[in-house]
Amino acid sequence: MKIYVGNLSYDVVDEDLKTSFEQFGVIEEAFVLKDKISGRSKGFGFVEMTNSEEAETAIEKMHGAELKGRTIKVNEAKPKNEKGFHGFRSGFQGGKGSAGGSQGGPQGGKIGNKGSNRGS
Repeated sequence: MKIYVGNLSYDVVDEDLKTSFEQFGVIEEAFVLKDKISGRSKGFGFVEMTNSEEAETAIEKMHGAELKGRTIKVNEAKPKNEKGFHGFRSGFQGGKGSAGGSQGGPQGGKIGNKGSNRGS
């Protein structure tokens, strides 16, 4: 089972997550997401446990616990398409860039101030 761990201190590293959760069972993987450009923590991560019952216990015990000075949020991770934001984002194209133009949606348009005519 994959577990989402949020509200992490920027000081938390992969090993901290692993150490905090391994008291509840076997950890397959534990990692903190990092910004691709800066390398800085995004403030959340995931722990994958092999046993669902142990994972549920870890969620129950760790939600609201303190880790490096922050109260963490812990719950079962949902697939990206169930989170809403990621599904919306994949279909979002941005605004047309002209005043009064429609915003976003599957038809989308250019982003910027050049208007919406291609090839002109």
